[in-house]
Formats: sequence, structure tokens, C-alpha cells
Amino acid sequence: MKHIRNFCIIAHIDHGKSTLADRLLELTKTLSERDMEAQVLDDMDLEKEKGITIKSHAIQMEYPYKGEIYRLNLIDTPGHVDFSYEVSRSIASCEGALLVVDATQGIQAQTISNLYMAIDHDLEIIPILNKIDMESAQVDVVTDEICDLLGCSPEEVFKVSARTGEGVPPILDAIVEKIPAPSGDPGAPLQALVFDSVFNPFRGVIAYFKIANGSIRKGDRVKFFNTGMEYEADEVGVLKLKLQPTAQIGCGDVGYIISGIKNAAEVKVGDTITHAEAPCSSAIAGFEEVKPMVFAGMYPVQADKFEELRAVLEKFQLNDASFVYEPESSLALGSGFRCGFLGLLHLEIVQERLFREFDMDVITTVPNVSYKVYTTQGECMDVHNPSGLPAPTLIDHIEEPYIRAQIISKAEFFGPIMKLCLDRRGTLIGQHYITADRVELTYDMPLSEIVFDFYDKLKTISKGYASFDYHITGFRPAKLVKLDILLNGEPADALSTLIHEDNAYDFGRRMCVKLKELIPRHQFDIPVQAAIGAKIIARETVKQVRKDVTAKCYGGDVTRKRKLLEKQKEGKKRMRQIGTVQVPQSAFMAVLKLDS
Repeated sequence: MKHIRNFCIIAHIDHGKSTLADRLLELTKTLSERDMEAQVLDDMDLEKEKGITIKSHAIQMEYPYKGEIYRLNLIDTPGHVDFSYEVSRSIASCEGALLVVDATQGIQAQTISNLYMAIDHDLEIIPILNKIDMESAQVDVVTDEICDLLGCSPEEVFKVSARTGEGVPPILDAIVEKIPAPSGDPGAPLQALVFDSVFNPFRGVIAYFKIANGSIRKGDRVKFFNTGMEYEADEVGVLKLKLQPTAQIGCGDVGYIISGIKNAAEVKVGDTITHAEAPCSSAIAGFEEVKPMVFAGMYPVQADKFEELRAVLEKFQLNDASFVYEPESSLALGSGFRCGFLGLLHLEIVQERLFREFDMDVITTVPNVSYKVYTTQGECMDVHNPSGLPAPTLIDHIEEPYIRAQIISKAEFFGPIMKLCLDRRGTLIGQHYITADRVELTYDMPLSEIVFDFYDKLKTISKGYASFDYHITGFRPAKLVKLDILLNGEPADALSTLIHEDNAYDFGRRMCVKLKELIPRHQFDIPVQAAIGAKIIARETVKQVRKDVTAKCYGGDVTRKRKLLEKQKEGKKRMRQIGTVQVPQSAFMAVLKLDS
């Protein structure tokens, strides 16, 4: 055990975590030169296209130091706030962390948030200043920032360029020297924490784990603590770039297990694996329960694919533990699922991955957050969907979730950022100058105001410099109303939203204008109305497509033309009574892009 080191790499988005991981893999000769490529651990096409890490990736390296071989288990983590649950799970299975800071950008919001998470788990922190080869690098300034944040001396900060490899070799020595070996009792009953899993169509569920106590061999009879299910360990092994089978995995090490589990629901991330004959007395304290921030409905494009979508979501949840779902039905879209996400980027990635990995095309409704509704009878109910709201006469008051937001930006963008936050009903809690020209703003804001386009707007007004991080603080009463969209007099429940009273009129009007552009013209006039209760607050009309029925009248009396037009009018009237309005998927997503 004393030759094992488990560590992760944490940083803000785009500070060079995956590139640093590449250099470490090169130096330890874990991969041959033929297999080496940029961001080799980002194995999803989507990750390479977007240039971001979506999943944590574990890999084992071997490093000779002072005549002994050390096993280094590295976990590369995502940097985006929407994937912070991946980071929390990686931190829980490590004893140390490399904190990477970009020399051109300095410390940003996610750097601080990930650092606090690591300190809460008592991890040994190794500070690294990356991108020192860039012309815009401010090495001394950012080094001072890191020293202020961590309370370390400037000599302890490693100055590297992950792209060129300059200054990287001493980091491997520091990992061996500074990060403690895992603690645990090799002779105790097996306790292994499942920190990730994937579904393989040929081999079933593959669970990745870290052993806290005991050891596991191929052929052992194992039991999953929380579900109580027992299996045969058909194969155990370590995580190189591909899975590498071994006969045994010892205490403190990271590995995988394949036991032919075909049902995805039987494996939960955060569960404990133990031996069936001599089980451990208690499960390892897993990870905190994930709290979805944004809810949206997902429906199959063809109604008969509902069961297929359920099976796909079950398999997908194995690989993305922060995704939650439950069945629901909608008048307009039929049967589907109410899904919870950590943010809008997460929603976009899930939708894209379902299409690419499982060939599943879904319709996604307007995202919203969950509210607490207190009725006049004194009951409290959670409402994820505006259509689940009780009648207005039964509602005593509604509470909405609030967040504490941290925004770090250059001081020159201070004014526009404050205006943006105030427009979104934010309350300034404090401001703190990290350096002479960088300021940290802390705001209390309603979650519903930031889930749509807040992050994009923030990036736009700060020219990409501002960084943003948030956590839920609780629920507060709010003056909210349900805004319905009526198409041809019928409410479209997939387009209804809960919105603050002051913003309802403006939002409803913009929504009608947008839908007028997006809904294709039909054979009859379609009124598009925004309503609060029985009161219509805005209206637009999608004009009908009319055939020129008078084209064949070349002369004669005007009454001939009028007779034909009256006949057409009667037909249109009857058509409007029985006609249905076809709403394209782009209309459901229109709400997100109202300002563009």
C-alpha cells in the first residue's frame, strides 16, 4: 500500500487539466507514442468537439522513484460548474489533488469552489501554475494569488507549461513525496466504494471502485451493500487506457469489476462492494445526494418508443449519476419523463449523448426549476412542472429556490455585471478585491433567473473573462404567476412557465412574437395568446395560407366572386374548429433564445 498514490487534477474550465494529464502519461510511459494524442483521456467525440471534459477519467501509471516502483492512480476531472458532481466523486476517492491555475487568467470561481471541496475532504494540495510559455502569462502576479489562497510560499508553486512539457517532471516526484499513501486495513472485510460505472452491451455493467479495506480477487462472491444483490466477480482489473484484467486488487487501489449484471438499476454510484461470505458491518459514507437544478420533460418523438426510452435512460444514468428522471405524461406530447439536470449545458450534453450513443431522438420541453407550493390547507408540495400547480384559489404562497452566486471578473466589467445581476432580481451580499484589478462579487439570486441564459450573458458582457459558480442556499417566498400559452384557444402545457409577476407581461409578449415566427402557417388563422389565469395579456396571429379561389372568375358580376369567398370562409371556420396546430421542436426551445 505504501507504493500507491491516488490523486486527481482540479481546476477551472480550460486551465489545462487534460493537457497536463497527457504530459504525466508521457513521462511515465503509460502509453506508447503511437497511442498518444492530444487530450487522450477525453475519449468521447463530444468532449473533443467542444474542447471540454464531461466525464472524470481514471487511469493507472507506474513511476520509478529512488529504486522503487510507485503506482499512481490519476483521475482527470471536468472544470465546468454543470459537472461539479463528477469532481466531488473524484475528490472522495483520492488522497491528494493537483490544483492547476492558468497563468494568463489567474484564479477563477471554479478554482476556489473545487479547492474548498478538496480541503473539506482533507486532501493534500499541490499548486501548479500552468501556461507559463504564453506571452500574456502573469507569472508573479498569479503566483502571489495562489499563495494568498493556499497560504503557501512561492517556492512551493510548480511553474509549468503542460503544452511544451516544461517543468512537469518535478511534479511526479512531488506526488510521491507529498501525497499520503491510502490508509486502510488489508486484513479487514472488503469495503470498496463505487465511484463510476458504464454499460457495455456485451459484458453488462462495469463498475469502477476504490478499495478502502480488504482486497478482491477474480472469482470472489461479492455483494452490493445498498441493493443487497450478490454476484460472481467474473473479472477484476486496473484502469489503463483500456481495461487490464488482473488476478487481485489490493487495499487502497482503484480498479473495475465485471460480474455480468444486465439490469442497470442494480448498480448505484456511491454504493459499497463487500464479500458475500464475510460482509463488512457498514457501508462507506458515499457521496452527497445530487440536487438537480433544472428540470425538463423528455419525450420520445414516436409515442410507441416510450419503453425504449426508459431502457436507454436507465443505461445512461449508470454513466452519469447526476442525471435523475421519473415518468410523467403531457396532454400535448403523451408519455415521457421528467428529468433533472445540473444546468443547461448538462441538459444539452445529455440530449446530444442520447442521440449519439443510443440513437435516441427526444423532444425536450422548456426547462424550469422546482418550487415549493403551500396550499390554503397548510400542505406543502414540490412542483417541478407548471401544469402540476393547484388552482390559484387553493395556493397560499409559493417559495422558489435561491442561490449564492460568486462572480470573479476584471474590475472594468464591474458595472455591467452588477446591472445584469440586479435585472435578474439579485441582491449584492459583498464585494472583495482579490488583486488591484480583479474583484469577487457575491450575490443572492433566484435560481430560475440564472438557468436560461445568465452564463452566456455574463461571458458576453465581460468579454469571456468573468467566471461564475453557485450553490443552493434555500427557498424564499416569491410573487410568482403561471403564464399559459394558448394556441387556437387551447393551452399548450409544454410551453407554460412559472414566472415572477413583474416580468410576466414582457415575457408573454416576447413569447407570442417568437412563436408567431416559428409556428408554420396552417389552412386557418391561429391566435397565439399569453394568459395569466383567465386574463389574456398578449396576442399575435399566425395568418392562414389561402388558396386564390377567385382565380377562375374572369368577368361577370362581383357576386360570383363574393359567393366563392363566403364558401371558402365557411370551410376555414369549420377547419379551425377541428384543426390541430403542429408545433415544431424549435418552438419549445424558443423560450431559451428569446433575446437573440
